[in-house]
Amino acid sequence: MPKRILFALFFLSFFVPGFALAQELPRREVNLDLLVQELFSQQQDKDLPYEDIYENLLQYYQNPINLNRANREELSSLFILSEVQITALFEHINRTGGLLSIYELQTIEGFDLITINKLLPFVTVLETGLQTDRRPLWERMLSEENNYLLIRYERTLQKKKGYLPPTIKSNGQETSHYKGSPDKLLLRYRVAHTRDFSLGFTLEKDAGEQFIFDSKTHRYGFDFYSAHFQLYDKGRLKTLAIGDYQLSFGQGLIAASAFGVGKGGETITTTRRSDLGIRPYTSTLESAFFRGAAATYTLTNTLNLTGFYSRKKVDVSFQLLQDSLDQLNEQISLGDLESSSLQETGFHRTSTEIARKHNVTEQISGANLAYFSKSRRASGGFTVFNSSYSVPLLRSDAAYNRFEFRGSNNLLLSGYYSYNWRNVNFFGEAARSQSGGLGLVQGLMASLTSQVEVAMLYRNYARNFHTLYGDGFSENTRPINEKGFYTGLKIRPASRWEITAYYDRFRFPWLRFGVNAPSGGEEYLLRLLYKPSKLATFYGQFRTENKELEEPGSLQNIPGLELATRRNYLLSADFAPTGRLSLRSRLQFSSYNVGNGERTTGYFLAQDVNLEFRRFRISSRYAVFDTDDSENRQYVTEKDVLYAFSIPSFGGAGTRMYTVLQYSFSGKMDVWLKLAYTHYRYQKTISSGLEEIQGPRRTDVRAQVRYRF
Repeated sequence: MPKRILFALFFLSFFVPGFALAQELPRREVNLDLLVQELFSQQQDKDLPYEDIYENLLQYYQNPINLNRANREELSSLFILSEVQITALFEHINRTGGLLSIYELQTIEGFDLITINKLLPFVTVLETGLQTDRRPLWERMLSEENNYLLIRYERTLQKKKGYLPPTIKSNGQETSHYKGSPDKLLLRYRVAHTRDFSLGFTLEKDAGEQFIFDSKTHRYGFDFYSAHFQLYDKGRLKTLAIGDYQLSFGQGLIAASAFGVGKGGETITTTRRSDLGIRPYTSTLESAFFRGAAATYTLTNTLNLTGFYSRKKVDVSFQLLQDSLDQLNEQISLGDLESSSLQETGFHRTSTEIARKHNVTEQISGANLAYFSKSRRASGGFTVFNSSYSVPLLRSDAAYNRFEFRGSNNLLLSGYYSYNWRNVNFFGEAARSQSGGLGLVQGLMASLTSQVEVAMLYRNYARNFHTLYGDGFSENTRPINEKGFYTGLKIRPASRWEITAYYDRFRFPWLRFGVNAPSGGEEYLLRLLYKPSKLATFYGQFRTENKELEEPGSLQNIPGLELATRRNYLLSADFAPTGRLSLRSRLQFSSYNVGNGERTTGYFLAQDVNLEFRRFRISSRYAVFDTDDSENRQYVTEKDVLYAFSIPSFGGAGTRMYTVLQYSFSGKMDVWLKLAYTHYRYQKTISSGLEEIQGPRRTDVRAQVRYRF
């Protein structure tokens, strides 16, 4: 019976949308889940920092951009406005002296209602003539509306293998197991005001980690602590950050702060990275941030100088030539090491994970000189970025690692630019690492007409180009050992229709993991979107990736290559029949085959129902999935508690159901509860290793309370 209901609702979502368009409702709170879904479109790579990108978009929602004082980089990082729209906005502000109301956007050429409604939650308009609030900082903080404390708890109800009592192996050692409880805890506080200040801290314990105080293993209660304090626009001091922060310069070749979405359904605005400088760090990811101090000082009306320093402990996994792992310390010599590599999971659950917690000191220092023209059409800069480690980082001697970073110090230099000429934005960055390896990005975005936009990007990352905090546009998860050319297209044939497409061809000049020969591939996507009103969105999408892989059984010295083809299909419908009810339907299908081998497939079909009352909201989903193998695992965004982002993957065959409840007790306190249940058919166990669950069912609970001061 549930499957029949699901297919019926799915049918109604696509073919009976008329009743949903009968009335236009006032704008509601932003649906960040839907926005991220449109940006990523087809979630395929589990290694992408989805949570961090979601967190950065959320910062803009919490602290809207003042359009009268915004710069091009801030507006570009929303992935909503085209370069032509941004230019038109600046020309309007220069001509009129500033926006008086947010509704004035409707008078600017190129701003349609669909774009404006997407933009509204992230921006505000403050009169340029108003005096800055001159009250003491502590008074401004106490009266700030964006001031909250958040507590979150989550747990998987079924017991995983890692929580079972350990057994003794034949050598007398215990089997690996999780030392702590299966509870995950998060405590967060933040108070912030746009372009004035931001103060906050985050405490987190992952499932399996102990809540313990032990200085020998660098554990002090919660497993992860983060805090930041940031001030803006104090005279010539544009930004001051103390504690944890992010950096974003140029096209992200050496500092990117996870603002790179990459290839997805949005084919134009996500091509270019945004030069945002210093930003607070509020995520729970335990890597890819800086800890120390940074400041941006205004030298002239067009020049800014940024200096930064970071010192923090990081996790490094060691393999020694000697059998002395228990004597690991910072005095290890290069000759003692077989390999050592940074660990970015942030998990400290087992004895092995605990042993490598914060066992190496990382220091980063550098500076950036940035230029912004008075007309806001041109910008550029130079960056110096030096990182050092208390022990050398080494890779194993595998052939594909021959040109990877080795050593304890890496100096990076880069220069970048952005220039707007008429309806074209040219941008690029060139960088050099200490090894001599070069990285290059050169691109353009252009509006050929009011209905047609195009983006082109060429990248070339040498096999010995080393950047640990970079995230340039690439097919790989890191900008190294890759050449490619990307072309994106967006066409609006009518006011309610949009066609987006891209074609990307790439090459890996050196070996990579699992492929002992130079290889390459291509990828293309086509999406058709129909938006009959601000309350309804329908789109279909097709994506194909062809990538060369090593033939099984080929000789190691002379490997043969064969083409692996992955195809993804997606249908999505989102609309609101009434002011209190909204529906979302999603069908995604994939296929995968290598050479002339057998073709495997997978699909995911879901129906979401969201209800809103005065103080009560409920979001629920019922879904079915069936995949032949791991190559067809389905990645799907889910509704979650506020400030959390969920994108689980599904393999095998089964059903998925969840419900998210939200209740506002008053104007100050909100409570959320999420209950998710997954049932796998034809399986006696779920997952593997220490995460293995006996039985075909998994139940996850997440509860959250937010109190606004």
